[in-house]
Amino acid sequence: MTQLQYKVIVGLEIHVQLCTKSKMFCSCAVEFGQAPNSKVCPVCLGMPGVLPVMNKQAIEYAILVGLELNCKIATFTKWDRKSYYYPDLPKNYQISQYDLPLSSNGYIEILLDSGQTKKIRIIRAHLEEDAGKNLHTAGNFSQVDLNRTGTPLLEIVTEPDMNSAAEVRALAVELQRMVRYLGVSEADMQKGHMRFEPNVNLVVTKNGTEYKTPIVEIKNLNSFRALEKSIDYEITRQLDKFLETGKIMEVGTKSTRGWDDVNEVTVLQREKEEAHDYRYFPDPDLVPVELTQEWLENIKAQVCELPLAKQMRYVREYGLSDYDAGVLTAERSTAEFFEAAVAGGCEPKRVCNLLTQVGLKLANEACCDLIELGLTAENVAELAKMTDAGTVSATAANTILQEMTKTSDKPNVLAEKLNLIQKSDVGELEKIVDQILVENPQAVNDVTSGGKKSKKAQGFLLGQVMQKTKGRANPKVVSEILARKLG
Repeated sequence: MTQLQYKVIVGLEIHVQLCTKSKMFCSCAVEFGQAPNSKVCPVCLGMPGVLPVMNKQAIEYAILVGLELNCKIATFTKWDRKSYYYPDLPKNYQISQYDLPLSSNGYIEILLDSGQTKKIRIIRAHLEEDAGKNLHTAGNFSQVDLNRTGTPLLEIVTEPDMNSAAEVRALAVELQRMVRYLGVSEADMQKGHMRFEPNVNLVVTKNGTEYKTPIVEIKNLNSFRALEKSIDYEITRQLDKFLETGKIMEVGTKSTRGWDDVNEVTVLQREKEEAHDYRYFPDPDLVPVELTQEWLENIKAQVCELPLAKQMRYVREYGLSDYDAGVLTAERSTAEFFEAAVAGGCEPKRVCNLLTQVGLKLANEACCDLIELGLTAENVAELAKMTDAGTVSATAANTILQEMTKTSDKPNVLAEKLNLIQKSDVGELEKIVDQILVENPQAVNDVTSGGKKSKKAQGFLLGQVMQKTKGRANPKVVSEILARKLG
């Protein structure tokens, strides 16, 4: 009987568009959605005789990412010309980095479904300029928009350390959170700010012998869904091809395939070029980048706690669930707001509930960030304290938080205005409880008999008190009174 096992091997190339104001080697503005070919100049159009000038901010952004990826930062690097012709690259070469990247030999950790972390090694992270965009919507011909040409692009290349589509997605999500935290990219995939190219192959063990399927690179994926689905499809396709023929149908050791999102299949494009096909050579028009210690220290000062580390700390220090911690750390501004509120001396879980159940929902409806709602960390902390003290109920607190986005009034003022202060006066509540007990003798009997209906009857009596007080009675105090009176 044939014994067959296989292991998935995936490495990932990630292209991140940096959010500088101008392009990598010219002063054209980087702006999405502008009229085609309106943000171009002789430099990014590749006109004869023009000279490129480096964008210092792009270099600093790239180094900052390299530091957070635990990479070795090069103190000396240069620019290379990568020769190839496509309509969206008018000068017939791309300025990139070949043998001396800005960053190399690093790693990043991802969170697995099991709750464990896994270290993914980073081969390199280098700077280059982006190409333009080919448009195919005008009929039986193509058009070219060169607005994106020359935009600063950071290419991050991992080792083939991932063994499932889910792990690749986890890495992509983590990298998106990282660059957003650092403020180096908007990482909006709908705008092309972040694109993925996984390299996939299998190690198949058949009757004790290992076989490696040729590597397939899936090009230009711009969503987490496409990334995960294309890898899953390619795994199945490669395994089926191996079982059918013993080899992959395409000629060569590496090929590129595109992703057909409608039919959810990968489609052969071409045999993969090797490095020598690009005829790399140092760009004669650009000086090398020499990083001084002072410059490096200035960049290091911008390093921050990354989202995964922050998420794990929230679980450890604040006792939050992985899910809640993940929601709070999805955006740096939200996490900083949460920490500022907790610093006010309130219960972290209470603040978490207010922000995740109400604040972020309101922000999503308003299509803005949490911090743009007009809330202050001080007021949210005060509202959390009022809730924990029983001054207002959790439901009332949600109502008050919504009102806090419309006015500068303090939460205690709003609680008074909205008549949401909980009744906790024992004497007053005892009278109401006595009245409810008189009006509901059957429920009282069900509780005191201790039968199957006892718990349900207790809940019913509590509900009657809450209804009588229009939800303003402190349920904890009412429960204590009921327990005392009913034995």
